[in-house]
Amino acid sequence: MNIANRERPYVGRATVAVVGNPNTGKTTLFNALTGLSQRVGNFPGVTVERKVGQLTLPNAGAVDLLDLPGTYSLSAKSPDEFIAVEALMGLLESESTIQAVLVVLDASNLRRSLYVVSQLLEIDLPLVVALNMLDVAKARGIVIDAPALSERLGVPVIPIQANKRVGLDALKEALSRVVEKGRVPSRSSISPQSWWVEADQLARKYEGVSTGLALRVLVDNQNAFASHVVERFGDDFAADLHALRAQINADDALANREIEWRYRWIDEVLDDVLRDPEPLRVTRSDQLDRILTHPLWGSLSFAVIMAFVFQSIFSWAVPLMDGIDALFGTVGGWASGYLPEGALQSMVVDGVIAGVGGVVIFLPQICILFLFIAILEDCGYMARAALLMDRLLTPCGLSGKSFIPLLSSFACAIPGVMATRTINDPKDRIATMLVAPLMSCSARLPVYAIFIGAFIPARDVWGGIGLQGLTLFALYCVGIFVAIPVAWILKKTLLRGQPTPFLLELPSYKIPDVGTVGMRIYQSARHFLERAGTLILAATIVMWALAYFPRSETIAEHYEAERKRLVGASEEVLDDLRAKEAGEMLQQSFLGRMGHAVEPVVEPLGWDWRIGMAALASFPAREVIVAVLGTIYSLGEVDEESASLRDALRSATWSDGRKVFNIPVALSIMVFFALCAQCVSTLAVIQRETGAWRWPVLTFVYMTVLAYIGAFVTYRLGMALGWG
Repeated sequence: MNIANRERPYVGRATVAVVGNPNTGKTTLFNALTGLSQRVGNFPGVTVERKVGQLTLPNAGAVDLLDLPGTYSLSAKSPDEFIAVEALMGLLESESTIQAVLVVLDASNLRRSLYVVSQLLEIDLPLVVALNMLDVAKARGIVIDAPALSERLGVPVIPIQANKRVGLDALKEALSRVVEKGRVPSRSSISPQSWWVEADQLARKYEGVSTGLALRVLVDNQNAFASHVVERFGDDFAADLHALRAQINADDALANREIEWRYRWIDEVLDDVLRDPEPLRVTRSDQLDRILTHPLWGSLSFAVIMAFVFQSIFSWAVPLMDGIDALFGTVGGWASGYLPEGALQSMVVDGVIAGVGGVVIFLPQICILFLFIAILEDCGYMARAALLMDRLLTPCGLSGKSFIPLLSSFACAIPGVMATRTINDPKDRIATMLVAPLMSCSARLPVYAIFIGAFIPARDVWGGIGLQGLTLFALYCVGIFVAIPVAWILKKTLLRGQPTPFLLELPSYKIPDVGTVGMRIYQSARHFLERAGTLILAATIVMWALAYFPRSETIAEHYEAERKRLVGASEEVLDDLRAKEAGEMLQQSFLGRMGHAVEPVVEPLGWDWRIGMAALASFPAREVIVAVLGTIYSLGEVDEESASLRDALRSATWSDGRKVFNIPVALSIMVFFALCAQCVSTLAVIQRETGAWRWPVLTFVYMTVLAYIGAFVTYRLGMALGWG
């Protein structure tokens, strides 16, 4: 079955698209080829993540590697699949034209993986096949004749093992040859020739319509992507398409017939190429799944794994956090000694260093969280967790398909909301979007960490599991258990409908790739530090200005006279005097005046005006509260020797001398932030994904009400139990 090739030469810097089914190791290969030379953004006009990396080929030089969303076929059904197909067809505005395609196949599931290859061979683009996951195939006794497969497909087929960097040099050589020569495989042996005649006729008539695109629109009669293309090219295109469909007798069942003849072609390709001696034998993955997907043992395993993760976040991060705390303390001391007293010194020391430093100290915990998320995803466990959660989500009107977006929201609600594009039912999709912000994202972690570390005793409860780790685990569970009734109410009222069936491919278990895990940690750490250096820095400077100005000359003169009167007094007395002056200045500042205005609203929660203002200031991003508290308490009644924010919180008092913070107050704040919607970026993404403002407004209102009620009940219950 030899397939001829046609030359498609081109000049200039090439863009190579990376395509493949989910769970084929596509991301691992992309990271292995590009390393740290990656740029992450969005495709034009949509919120689908666009990841580009630079790769230097032996002879062709530098090329851009574009990582497209994973897809099982070019018959796009979800928004992320739309993007992949539009990019391949050259329909994306402001996107570089793709000159070649690198398709990643799962050697352990080759028959299914070849389906998308059969479609890619028809879109007039040079193609290179990376035959990945050979170790999994070998463990199952699967043998593949790669040279024979290459001959039958008419394109280079390179066996690789991306997680161990095996075969990458040969893959680069093949890509270099394809990029230089632009060899396009013939499609004559795959699709009926009569269809190509009609597709060519349509492509010649309309600019921007390739023959491959015309074929897809002809075949995918009832497909949403076909409707999208028809709408894009207008009524004349729709009329011509309808006429051509009539000529080839294209009924609504044509897409089903396409599946039949494509798999017939795949079986011909794999004849004497693939040898699978025991296709139905029980594998190690099957044996593990008997435990990890069991209704009882699987749920217990999931709980134990999550408890271990949250315990590790506290115990492993302590030395690094102490080091960062000491570093910022040293920098603050140096800045205090170097800069002259006044507004500039206060802005740098009390605003920038205290505010940003108070957030950056949690970088180790963020990295540990993403370490575990990356490991659990890369080893294949998270797919099993989705299967377990299907049993929990179905009664509330959702399915396990909602679990992946909800799981993504534990890292950040923004990709979680965007991940709902994989949910076909629009009502399920919106319901999942509206509860996704209830999952405790990484931005909440600094809030939890500062209050747990300051007020929850660091003692073991059982078997090495500490009370602090259990508290963190419980806070993450709060969002999950609140999301279930909220989703149930939404599905019974505004979004009434039946849950869709949940179909999920369980990938084989594998040892996590160090490079993939490392890249995930690096990207999350970079994102966290970028926020600390931009949004959080801006917020802390604004809050410092509100807390510093206006300066009361009366207060300043009074305390200057006191200092003159106490000449020769001990340093302890002078420090106490400075703290009192700072406290009175803060009370008279813009922030103090606004804070006292909102204090009656937050006082039932056990909060003082400073906590209330910090909560309001954190609307752009939740973690801003830590920076704002750091700024407020650096300017307020805090002992100069209290280097950390935890010490400042412990020593804060009301005007009558009572401690502001205790366990009920700390729990009240954490429950509030576990349930509130203080992330303007998430609300903006919900509006963009739904196309309507009513959904983000509803999200903000219901979450704010829930947060206030939850914080009120928590504080009152804690005080009633005598924890205060």
